[in-house]
Amino acid sequence: MSLKIAVGGKGGVGKTTITSLIARSIAALNKDKRVIAIDADPVANLAAGLGIDESTPITPVSELSQLIYERTGAKPGTTGGFFTLNPKVDDIPDRFSIEKDGVKLLVMGTVKKGGSGCICPEATMLKALMNHLVLARNEVVVMDMEAGIEHLGRATSGSVDALIVVVNPGKRSRVAADKIRQLGRDIGIKNIVVIGNRIKSEADKIMIRESMPDYTILGFIPETDEIVTADRNGKRPFEDINRIPEELKEITQKLLALAK
Repeated sequence: MSLKIAVGGKGGVGKTTITSLIARSIAALNKDKRVIAIDADPVANLAAGLGIDESTPITPVSELSQLIYERTGAKPGTTGGFFTLNPKVDDIPDRFSIEKDGVKLLVMGTVKKGGSGCICPEATMLKALMNHLVLARNEVVVMDMEAGIEHLGRATSGSVDALIVVVNPGKRSRVAADKIRQLGRDIGIKNIVVIGNRIKSEADKIMIRESMPDYTILGFIPETDEIVTADRNGKRPFEDINRIPEELKEITQKLLALAK
């Protein structure tokens, strides 16, 4: 089974929590298939959502300076010049990920100079790794992206089964979703859907539906004390993943239906 999902949304909507719950839920339902969770958000905190202890050392791929030098032939921090544009990356997911309850976490990190269009060894390494994860691996990959989905490119977009935009009730969510949808369309992602999060009432659902009539809404996730308390305490919600809301179970099943 191959399934590639990207999750985006503006800060504060619960994007990372939703990403972690989807990854854990899929892993629980498909114990014979590996799930790789990719933290591609500059504010990397997917580890906490997956229940990985904060004291566990995690080095982002962009900071593996020696490896980047060995694979590209150029020192990180440099721009221009000659270096390999298709470095070997197929061993990175297994060597540098941390596993918890059937989900392997891989932290991408960011390029600290030159922006997302930087022609530098770090950016080349990250792009090659993302291409490998989406195009070459026959498994489930769930990606926690920043709003700019900077690590995805046209080469990988055709194999992304869904770009999920997480929104909260309110008009601002429409503005953020429109920007993310346009970014997704610009690189060729065809299936762009919405999950409404922190839903407190039927009125919240109606608000999202009415403000986003031209979006496919995958489902709504209710506000729960479990998630609020876990977030406050810096722990993952639903230690027993089987206790997640029924709405989230239904969303997971819809996503699994997209698997190839």
